[in-house]
Amino acid sequence: NCFSMEQKTNNLSALITLVTVFFFWGFIAASNGVFIPFCKDYFNLTQFQSQLIDSAFYGAYYIGALFLFLYSSIKQTDIINSWGYKKTIINGLIISTGGSLLMIPAINSGSFNLILFSFFIIAIGFCLQQTSANPFTISLGPPETGSHRLNLAGGINSLGTTIGPIVLSLILFGGILNNNAEIKNINILYLFVSILFLVLALFLKQAKQLPNIKKNSSV
Repeated sequence: NCFSMEQKTNNLSALITLVTVFFFWGFIAASNGVFIPFCKDYFNLTQFQSQLIDSAFYGAYYIGALFLFLYSSIKQTDIINSWGYKKTIINGLIISTGGSLLMIPAINSGSFNLILFSFFIIAIGFCLQQTSANPFTISLGPPETGSHRLNLAGGINSLGTTIGPIVLSLILFGGILNNNAEIKNINILYLFVSILFLVLALFLKQAKQLPNIKKNSSV
């Protein structure tokens, strides 16, 4: 019984961490809708060019998933399972951290291509995280309640999707009248996001009580 209680506590800690990650997936992804018109105005882009932000972001999901499939097929090994769910999420968080940090010099240099690349890197990290987070969420407790945990994670993701555009619109347009102030606030935003991703990755890495679950593994 003591072991069972300890395991439930560990699983709850892991679930809370994963739910936090789900929130920021929704937060960042939905914020693109506000970031697009800002970039269109700031860089004097056409409508087609501005929509490349979404293409770079969501295209990374396709390319990332395709790469994982091809790599696993060629090597005859499941890269996610060889790393474990937790390690895969950590690696994805680190990649997204790099993409978020890259966004700062991209904005300051005025390079739209570098901004697109930054979004692509962030989304590649998200692809890794999401590929492993869903089965990880299901594994953190009895199989019969796995759908409940996924529903919770999905609900928190939707909350991030709802809040993200509001927060970013306030940062970009909330009484700010000049581009320099807007750029400064974007720098602060992506620095904060980078630190958050890194803290989550370090927390997962240091939390020895959280299992690095692999497929067909009981630990």
